[in-house]
Amino acid sequence: MPRYLIERTFPQGLNIPINAEGKGVCLDVAERNAEGGVTWVHSYVSGDKQKTFCIYDAPTPEAVRTAAQKNGLPVDHITEVRVLDPYFYA
Repeated sequence: MPRYLIERTFPQGLNIPINAEGKGVCLDVAERNAEGGVTWVHSYVSGDKQKTFCIYDAPTPEAVRTAAQKNGLPVDHITEVRVLDPYFYA
């Protein structure tokens, strides 16, 4: 399954509470993603909370866009990526 880096901008900042409500929001996103065969692996959030860089497994970029639309999430850019780390050549 291809892996993608999804860049998103949240001009007002992304504010997901660190409590049961926030957990529910994240689980709802994951559930809606799964309907289209999309898996949210993890995300990085900038210090000002205005940008996120999300790693997703999905069949196509269009599946990522469809899932984002269902979740009301912006998509600035989608890049197909592969892992490269210091252990890649070991």
